[in-house]
Amino acid sequence: MDLVLQACDDHVLTPFVYPESVPEGSWWRQLLSLWAISGIGGFLLYFSCASLAWIFCFDKKLRQHDKFYKNQELLEIISSAKAIPTMSFLTALCFLAEVRGYSQLYDDHNEYGGVNFLVFTFIAFIVFTDFGIYWAHRWLHLPSIYPLHKPHHKWKVPTPFASHAFHPLDGFAQSLSYHIYVFLFPMHKLLYLALFVIVNIWSVGIHDEFFILPKFLQPIINGAAHHTDHHVHTYFNYGQYFTLWDRIGGSYRHPDAFCGKGVHKDVADKLAKEEKKGK
Repeated sequence: MDLVLQACDDHVLTPFVYPESVPEGSWWRQLLSLWAISGIGGFLLYFSCASLAWIFCFDKKLRQHDKFYKNQELLEIISSAKAIPTMSFLTALCFLAEVRGYSQLYDDHNEYGGVNFLVFTFIAFIVFTDFGIYWAHRWLHLPSIYPLHKPHHKWKVPTPFASHAFHPLDGFAQSLSYHIYVFLFPMHKLLYLALFVIVNIWSVGIHDEFFILPKFLQPIINGAAHHTDHHVHTYFNYGQYFTLWDRIGGSYRHPDAFCGKGVHKDVADKLAKEEKKGK
């Protein structure tokens, strides 16, 4: 994140925002700047990706589902807009520690073995964070803690705009493994930034109700169909990218949509009954 912060300092913050008396190396300036970057960048990424997913992927017929709220998309956006500032501040605290040199992020791609290590890091980061998110998510379903996570389960038939509609502590808890990784293991800064963006896009994708997935990947990838069943049935499919930890943890549920059931079937049956009744 220091690369983004430096670019913002050079072109915006130093010339137009902060007085000369506040040096770029000031920790509180860095924190405020990172908070602003995380908040503005986070909301723009959320809103742009969710909007595109809603336009091109989300089946608008699902708006007729019995469990779909009136003006649900707006409610999801409002919930996300309320959560993002606090989630961004907590994220900025982690970014501050990274910027001030406490992480193992590095600049030179030739360090630690070059391209081979970058590929290894990509795989390790995905595996590590998938494991971390699974257990954080499952932990949030414990009865004593579930009130933090329950607002996200308000959306039984989520749209892409529900992807960030969390209680802020819930959202941050599920993102912690992204930050923990770079304090434990070396990772290239650009790869870290790229994956941080990609995992946010993935979070939008598993809420878009777009269930098309090659059959051979359906038992492996935790896609939108799996995550929709999590919203509907609550105690299954906690994973983020893969079904591995759900299978190991005994929480895997084969998606209803892949069995000819699920939210799309509910709407199709409802419309068929209404058509039959109209005749």
